[in-house]
Amino acid sequence: MSRVRSLMVALALCTVAFTQAGAQGDGRAGRSAIQKVAPVYPELARRAHIRGVVKLEVVVRPNGSVKSANAVGGSPALIQSAIDAVRKWKFEAAPEETTEIVQLVFEPQ
Repeated sequence: MSRVRSLMVALALCTVAFTQAGAQGDGRAGRSAIQKVAPVYPELARRAHIRGVVKLEVVVRPNGSVKSANAVGGSPALIQSAIDAVRKWKFEAAPEETTEIVQLVFEPQ
């Protein structure tokens, strides 16, 4: 088996699916995203038929802009695309910085 094919199989096996979770882990209602940017489906993931959910922990500034985004789970082939997209999102304004959990679903079309 070629190295590229082995890599694609390994990436496909790394896909992690999560059940739908609330925006906050402590029961509070999270801040709603008022402007979302869809992630770009990575070509390698598309060719390898990798699908799944990427779960991110997002720190949101009081003005609603994203301060940081870190992967909590998901396929390594999809994580960077998810982070790049969420960094462009805009959330509702709030009195203080908050941490939100967001999930992006990648399905080949």
